[in-house]
Amino acid sequence: MNTPQVEDVLATAAMWRAAGEQVALATVTETWGSSPRPAGSQMAVTKSGRMAGSVSGGCIEGAVADAAMQTIETGSPQLLDFGISHERAWEVGLACGGKVKVFVEKLL
Repeated sequence: MNTPQVEDVLATAAMWRAAGEQVALATVTETWGSSPRPAGSQMAVTKSGRMAGSVSGGCIEGAVADAAMQTIETGSPQLLDFGISHERAWEVGLACGGKVKVFVEKLL
C-alpha cells in the first residue's frame, strides 16, 4: 500500500536505521469491525524509544511498542492479535469493537 503515511514511516525508519538505530516495523495486516487505521498502516519503533506512524490511532500503540522492543531484542517477528467485544470496546479505545492484527519485524 503506497499511502503518504506509509512512505513517510518507511523513509523515517530507513533514516533511523542508516544512523545506526535498531528499528522494528509494525504493520496492520488485517482488520475486522471497528478499526481506527486500515490494513497497511505502519509504525516504526527504535530501541531508544522513538516512534513514527500509527497502527491504531493510540488505543493499542503502547502494547505494539512493547512488542517492537521485544522483537528488537530477540530478532523474532511477532503477529499480534487485538480483539475486543462490544461491551469492553470503549475501555481499550476500539470504539465499536473489532479486531486488528499487527505484524512486527526487526529491520536489518
